[in-house]
Amino acid sequence: MLYRILSDLIVIVHLAFVLFAVFGGFLLLKWKRLAWLHLPAVLWAALIEWAGWVCPLTPLENRLRALGGGTPYHTDFIEHYLLPILYPARLTRNLQIILGLLVVLINLGIYGWLWWRAREERVSGD
Repeated sequence: MLYRILSDLIVIVHLAFVLFAVFGGFLLLKWKRLAWLHLPAVLWAALIEWAGWVCPLTPLENRLRALGGGTPYHTDFIEHYLLPILYPARLTRNLQIILGLLVVLINLGIYGWLWWRAREERVSGD
């Protein structure tokens, strides 16, 4: 029972990381220093997708799931949990590259908007 709870906790942490990597730039509106955690998270998320690697949380989750009597899966987190919701087709290498690009582009947009906003505030304050 403990292993199943731990594997479910890993899923929650994994999903939180994915959401933080994709949309965490918005948190910089309140906590600018969070950029020191967010930028590496974005780079890691994009690198995992571009390189076709499996996030280390996935094997950990599968190991805990197996120890808890569950059935491990043989894909990555995104393909197993998110893509069935978002896309009916299986995760392809091209889709992984596109997902990595989306993480970077979304965050470039957020950071660009934050930069523009800070610049406008400086200009208005002069």
